[in-house]
Amino acid sequence: MIQKMKNVLVVGPKKDFDRIVDVLYHAGTVHLEEVTEFLPAEREGIQKVVPDHAGDLPPLQSSIEGLLQFLPGAGTQAHRGSLYDEMKVLPTPEIVVRGNHLIEEVGHTTRSLEGRKRDLEITINGLNRYEKIIDKIQPLEQQLPTLHGYEVTVLIIQKEFEDILAIIRPTMSEITHDQFEMISAELDPETIAVITVFNKRYSDTVHRFLFSKNINEVRIPVDYSNMPFDKAIIKIDDDRKEALAEQQRIDEQRGLLAEQWYDELYALHRVLSERIEENQAFNKFGQTQYTVMIRGWIPDKYIRTTREALAKEFEGRVVMTESDIPASAMERVPVFYDNPRWVRPFEFLMQLASVPKYYEVDPSPILAIFFPIFFGIIVGDVGYGLLILLVGLIIRFRYVATDWLQKISGILIISSFPAIFFGYLFGEFFGNFGETMGWITPITLFGITWNRIEAMVPLLVLTIAIGVFHVLLGLVIGVINSLIRKNRRHVCEKCGMIGVVVSLIMLLLVFLQLLPQALLIPSVIFLLITVMVVILAGGTIGAIEIVGTIGNILSYARLMAIGMASVILAMVANELGGSIGVLVVGIFIAVSLHALNLIIAMFSPSIHSVRLHIVEFYSKFFEGGGLPYQPFREPPGSGAISRKK
Repeated sequence: MIQKMKNVLVVGPKKDFDRIVDVLYHAGTVHLEEVTEFLPAEREGIQKVVPDHAGDLPPLQSSIEGLLQFLPGAGTQAHRGSLYDEMKVLPTPEIVVRGNHLIEEVGHTTRSLEGRKRDLEITINGLNRYEKIIDKIQPLEQQLPTLHGYEVTVLIIQKEFEDILAIIRPTMSEITHDQFEMISAELDPETIAVITVFNKRYSDTVHRFLFSKNINEVRIPVDYSNMPFDKAIIKIDDDRKEALAEQQRIDEQRGLLAEQWYDELYALHRVLSERIEENQAFNKFGQTQYTVMIRGWIPDKYIRTTREALAKEFEGRVVMTESDIPASAMERVPVFYDNPRWVRPFEFLMQLASVPKYYEVDPSPILAIFFPIFFGIIVGDVGYGLLILLVGLIIRFRYVATDWLQKISGILIISSFPAIFFGYLFGEFFGNFGETMGWITPITLFGITWNRIEAMVPLLVLTIAIGVFHVLLGLVIGVINSLIRKNRRHVCEKCGMIGVVVSLIMLLLVFLQLLPQALLIPSVIFLLITVMVVILAGGTIGAIEIVGTIGNILSYARLMAIGMASVILAMVANELGGSIGVLVVGIFIAVSLHALNLIIAMFSPSIHSVRLHIVEFYSKFFEGGGLPYQPFREPPGSGAISRKK
């Protein structure tokens, strides 16, 4: 359920500002609001709190981040932690001075090394390309014993535009009076290198022509083009080795710098990140000449502990007042879930539908009840249920530190029990394997033997009945939400929709002779009246919603249909495995198909159960778009903010 919130205003002496902030920060209960925005009557004289040097921190953080990206990781976590503990209590001006000193000490050297390393990378890439190009044009060396007086240029052409070669060749022939050579070769899967060698006297005309066709030219440097190709390749290799050696020397220098400065830079970057985040919170505080004010929301269950923390520290000098929530403020009240432990894993699924608004009914407990039931009906197998329980337990104990996996493990563990229960009801243990072995048989209940293959119609009726109840529950919650918001039109529309569903059920039961014929006329009249109520309250959309609601109810038939597909696949695995003459092969095939079915059984029922809630159920009452409760508190793993401003 959604915890009741209280709007609070904390007022105290300005001289105690730092201590007030520390107490609230460590209490970790206040969802902050901007004081100057929501105190219009008293706004005269109230100003935002702007911490000293707040504008200096973001560029300083950005500069240090650049240094960290260039330096390789070094040092130890323990050393970083001790440096962080030392720096986190420093006043902001001292943090700025220390950061600027580090940048001045390390920045010039790292910038120089980084620039040189970048130049070397460009040089090495160019040498690699020149080597590849010269290797392609080496066959021309016999035709041109010396390249003196000739120019070598390479045209890089995308394969999709290679038709342009048909234009280049005749034009080059005309410009150079046939004093040129041209060969083309694949440079990489997407580009072609066209190597041209021509007399230098035609250089300007050739380049003007190529430029007019927007062709990318790569000119081989004179150092390599004015020598035999084999010597050019040797020189390229020597130059590349020299560049790589210099890169290695730069990396060694980076390593030495990292050993000396990385831990301090890392700790300072962490402190700056936290200080910037805190400054954003401080901007929400208000101050006058003598007082400081902090406004926000606290869950009702934490009001007492917060008040006691302030009283213990300030002995009455700081006052916290509570105020009622006006209707105009309902949209900005943060939402704080306070559900039982068994419901909390399903709050993870609520992220798919956004946060409910404060005045809405929290659907998490309902999701926690119906999701496992839907999951169990679809899976409906004792063997699969036990394996899903095992998978959930393995995830829970193996990935203790990963919150979202802990939530998923909780969902799997809880949902496995309905899967086992319905598997017992349907008499399924890895499909019909348990029944074949005489271990389990379908249960007879209400005169029906619940074998899924043989009881398809009763199972269909059961799933539709669940759909009727689920949709009606959603409509009832919709009425409650509309009453809270005092929206009479929506109240009438939801009540009318409930009447439409109930009257249709009555008519169906009359036609099936499960209700007396005398109820036929009253049911028809009731249906007409409720339809008119829906149309008058909801207009054309209301009329469409009637058809949509009926479709929503019929959608619950998927609980039967998908579950039927699962049991059929399990039976196929058993039959196919048993029909193989070789025992080992038969077991392998059966186990493989059951493993596939198990994977499907963990994902498909989850997807369809969530869909039935979000599309069919939530559409009857859920608006969403609420503001999540985000208290001003110490992030996990960080330190306190106690310090002088």
